[in-house]
Amino acid sequence: MPVLYGNTADIDSRKSAWRLLTTLLLMLLGNSGMYAVSVVLPTVQAEFGVSRADASIPYTLCMLGFGFGGMLLGRWADRFGISRVMAIGAVGVTGGFVWAGMSGGIVGFSLAQGLLGLLGIGSTYGPLLADTGQWWNKRRGIAVAVCASGNYLAGTLWPPIAQWGVTHIGWRSTYIYIGLFCGMGMGLLALRMRERPPQLQHAPLSHTGVVASDRPFGLPAPQAQWLLSLTAVGCCVAMAMPQVHIVAYCSDLGFGAARGAEMLSLMLACGIVSRLVSGAICDRIGGIRTLLLGSVLQGIALLMFLPFDGLVPLYVVSALFGLFQGGIVPSYAIIVREHFPAARAGVCTGTVIMASLVGMALGGWLSGKIFDISGSYHAAFINGVAWNAMNLVIAFWLYRRWKNQTVRAPA
Repeated sequence: MPVLYGNTADIDSRKSAWRLLTTLLLMLLGNSGMYAVSVVLPTVQAEFGVSRADASIPYTLCMLGFGFGGMLLGRWADRFGISRVMAIGAVGVTGGFVWAGMSGGIVGFSLAQGLLGLLGIGSTYGPLLADTGQWWNKRRGIAVAVCASGNYLAGTLWPPIAQWGVTHIGWRSTYIYIGLFCGMGMGLLALRMRERPPQLQHAPLSHTGVVASDRPFGLPAPQAQWLLSLTAVGCCVAMAMPQVHIVAYCSDLGFGAARGAEMLSLMLACGIVSRLVSGAICDRIGGIRTLLLGSVLQGIALLMFLPFDGLVPLYVVSALFGLFQGGIVPSYAIIVREHFPAARAGVCTGTVIMASLVGMALGGWLSGKIFDISGSYHAAFINGVAWNAMNLVIAFWLYRRWKNQTVRAPA
């Protein structure tokens, strides 16, 4: 059966703007499970009587499910339409939250978080970014940035809501209510996504000073892709340390989980600003330079967590961390579009984003494991700095190869 596309007159139109608002709300609801788990981590650990590393496994499975779900459901969206994928996501969000809220141990809770990642976040990140890009032409960059910011908007709104629920009605009831609310909301919003996107003819992408090549960075494309993926793992292992463990860290310092939830919310609110600004920066200096800038600043912010452990300084450092790291992951998509041939853009982008999620999953678990061994988060922050340094070394090496290629290229 042929795919029916929308009217090309709808591109960059008022209809596009309303659809963008719908995608933002879907992202806000579908990504709730990614951040609620960080808030309930200390309570779940105490109730189930497990180690900090074991209590971090639900987040790890959530992020792995996110990565696999995004690739799987992205293909389904191309075949069956984004509306059906959003309906699947609505069922997954409701089922995952309710299952987690009724789980009797860490195994059931972990599997439920994996379901939330696979169907909930997986349905509302990559597929929605791809759909948004087809409804915009002149303002595509800012439109995709707004859509991607829905992930951090969820991180801004849901932690304080979840913490209020944990305090007043318990974490189990909180999970069940969030699941019912988000699932029903996604089901209703999915009805507004039934129209297929316009059949937009994409113009070749041109960036000043960067020419896409079959040998990106002077390397075979598969080798460059895996090096870029390793870079993504490094930066995201480092990124996961504060995002996953800031609530538990504040609890250990005696400030309480509520203060940690506020810091996580502030961190991700600043990440929204960073994500939007990073698009403009990429347009001016390119993706690889933006990655280097963000990685250097992220490393500085991680180091600042070591000497500053007072309440007010932690708020300030959390805000800076959000401002510094928010644009890192989107820069990978820009790098792929700039340096890799168009025929490999889809598979390369999917692979690198998947690698970044593996890094987030590994970082969440590894930080908890290091805490169990050392008895504090000091060593976990140092571990994050080390992974960030690996990211910088590889990214700078790729940058130097590209610069040398540019110098040797004929005028």
